[in-house]
Amino acid sequence: MKKHLTKASLLLTGLLAGGSVFAQTADTTKATTTDYVQPFSPDNAFRTWSVGVNGGLMTPFTIFGKKSSQDFRSPHSKIGYGAYIKKQITSGFGLQANFMGGQLAGANGQPTGTGNTMDSYETKLNYALSLNAVLSVGNITFRHNHNFIQPYATVGIGGLNYNPTVVINGTSQNVTANGGSLNEWFVPVGAGFKINVSRGINIDLGYQVNFAYADNLDGYRYGAHNDRFSYAHAGLEFALGSKSKPQLAAHNPVSSIRTEYMMENRNTRNQLQSQIDAQKAANEQLKAELATTNANLAKFTADSDNDGVPDFYDKCPNTPAGTKVDGSGCPLPAPKQITTVITEEDRKVVRDAIANLEFDFGKATIRAHSYPSLDRVAKLLVDKNFSLKLAGHTDNVGSNDANMKLSKDRAESVKSYLVSKGANASRIEATGYGETQPIASNKTAKGRQQNRRVEFTLY
Repeated sequence: MKKHLTKASLLLTGLLAGGSVFAQTADTTKATTTDYVQPFSPDNAFRTWSVGVNGGLMTPFTIFGKKSSQDFRSPHSKIGYGAYIKKQITSGFGLQANFMGGQLAGANGQPTGTGNTMDSYETKLNYALSLNAVLSVGNITFRHNHNFIQPYATVGIGGLNYNPTVVINGTSQNVTANGGSLNEWFVPVGAGFKINVSRGINIDLGYQVNFAYADNLDGYRYGAHNDRFSYAHAGLEFALGSKSKPQLAAHNPVSSIRTEYMMENRNTRNQLQSQIDAQKAANEQLKAELATTNANLAKFTADSDNDGVPDFYDKCPNTPAGTKVDGSGCPLPAPKQITTVITEEDRKVVRDAIANLEFDFGKATIRAHSYPSLDRVAKLLVDKNFSLKLAGHTDNVGSNDANMKLSKDRAESVKSYLVSKGANASRIEATGYGETQPIASNKTAKGRQQNRRVEFTLY
């Protein structure tokens, strides 16, 4: 293992040194017309699609954690390989579809506690497919026209397909029935850099840690941690499209802006100055016209009694301070007192709605058989202009944050449905309390069912 890592370190060091030479030569290289793209040009001015192939070392050892805490304490290095296709969205961001394959191996398994000896394992990684976000840095600079090295970082999500085989007490065993394969999710996180060796070809050097959403990647479940493995690779990336167009990922927009500025001539600057002078004159004329308009409008804005209605439109001048007036400045009649009476029949409509309300498991989607009773609540709110408070509650299964969000979402879902049936949204309050207000014990299934509820309060 140390021998492989030493070789890989020497290779990366050499390539970094070579890349530094490339970057230094860029300091003295003047921008050429082939590097220049007019600022704010559309995507078709660049090569935004590329494909890549790579190979390297694949090992269960990563930079995170210690070898002694892994399921197998002696990780081995195996050959890995991969390919990808990438769409560059901006000069600093792209999306990349990755394929990866190879083998993982290790020995000296952790003690099982049952007397068995986990000698070693070997896992064939049939394929790992993922969609990654790629963040490129270093290509936007004020110092160089073109940087020959672009560092990058990646993160994504995807699926693994693999066949683990373990050796227990000297006997090889397939982990899955009939030697079948397993499928699991994983999250790849990586970093690296690319060296531009030509307008359409890049050397790609990177290191990636892959976090599996399972603890059986090595065929042995030990401890409470999911498995992970690393992939250090070197490869080539090929830009697709016309050779006359630069790669968007390697493009320096700052250099194009600078070149654009240098390409301007004196006549263009004089023309721009003439346009500025003409605009200034037009602005001065607009200011004069605005001053005249403001003077003419002053008589329409005077409000002697400060009731919010200009004197020109005020039919009831000199109203006392604080008097509420209508659009013509006359006092509004005193509002009638409306008493809201909630009958027992109204409460029954609400109780029926609560009793019939059901959601899809773990979701805020209302089931269809709950609609009729909710329709009666909506009609009640429309006909009698009642206000309604919706309080969502859950049991204690799951995290506090997830339960609080689910209870709030369910209350909002009921509110949205009632509003869709004509209820006044401003008269409906939706609140989520999560698991904080149980009405029964969460230690039984019946109690948890009672705690999963949405309460209706008319007022």
